[in-house]
Amino acid sequence: MRKLVYYVAVSLDGYIAGPQGEYDFYPTGDDMVAWFTEAMPETVPTHVRELVGMPIDTPNRQIDTVLMGRGSYEPGLAAGTDSPYNHLKQYVFSTTLAPVGNPQVEIVSGDPAELVRRLKKEEGLDIWLCGGANLAGQVIDEIDRLILKSYPVIAGAGLPMIVGNFSPARFQVTQRREFGNGAQVTWLDRA
Repeated sequence: MRKLVYYVAVSLDGYIAGPQGEYDFYPTGDDMVAWFTEAMPETVPTHVRELVGMPIDTPNRQIDTVLMGRGSYEPGLAAGTDSPYNHLKQYVFSTTLAPVGNPQVEIVSGDPAELVRRLKKEEGLDIWLCGGANLAGQVIDEIDRLILKSYPVIAGAGLPMIVGNFSPARFQVTQRREFGNGAQVTWLDRA
């Protein structure tokens, strides 16, 4: 069965972005970019692949579907693309966005948890919960794995990793990797 994987960057104080959606305060490093383009190429936006020296048709390894809230989808629109991950099936949750003309992108106004349960039953690779905090809160009980890119930064304010109801869920660390910029990536599976 497919897993829902919440793969997200997070500051030491638990924020995934600044108060205005900023994420450029996270330090990047060449070793980290190289590792992720090799290990998780599907997480690199289609329009960015050539910029990081990655063939545009690099195959997906772990995921083939991405879920996004409007806030996670809008940077792609600002960059001039209505399909930021054209190599993945994309579901964008919004009650205000109009449908787009790309078959890889579906605008969804219904219950995110219901869609996740349906997608998990279908054949395919895992499902990536790209963000944001509100969407994560709506599907918290469906999250099977966390992949947290923890950066050595305190943001002080911003968008928390998850917004929702109090719903403690226990996860166990399965893997950890550290990079030259001080960032750590931790894989956690639901216990």
